[in-house]
Amino acid sequence: MNARAPRPARQAGFTLIELLVVVTLIAIASATVSLALRDPTELQLQREAHRLVALLESARAESRAAGLAVRWFPQGLKGGDDFRFEGLPASIKLPQRWLGDPVAVQIARNSFAQGSVVLGPEPMIPPQRLQLQLGSQRLVLASDGLSPFEIVESTTP
Repeated sequence: MNARAPRPARQAGFTLIELLVVVTLIAIASATVSLALRDPTELQLQREAHRLVALLESARAESRAAGLAVRWFPQGLKGGDDFRFEGLPASIKLPQRWLGDPVAVQIARNSFAQGSVVLGPEPMIPPQRLQLQLGSQRLVLASDGLSPFEIVESTTP
């Protein structure tokens, strides 16, 4: 006689691995959707702010290296320029236009030089803040005078 042990009945339901795979797929899908729904104005302003920080720091380094007083003005003199650097040698050509739509810039009233950002030649410049605005999006760039310019706050009214 062949006695076989009775087989246990198959349990209904999902295994832990199957549940983890489903949760992971839902997380990836929701992250993709949330990134796709970001405001294009916010993305453009972030890109412009990072670019402006890099330009300001480049001009600041050149100012210190050459011993020249350099300033950044949010409004250019020539037609079509969105901003300008004053005091750099003619051999140094930094961009004077925004990448996309023009960004409104407001320099804090307590800044050292009204209407401009002082970039050197001293290693320690006065503390400065400027607000960038594009549509309803706002970003604030600041430097305490010793550290580099950086994005310090982002607001959406």
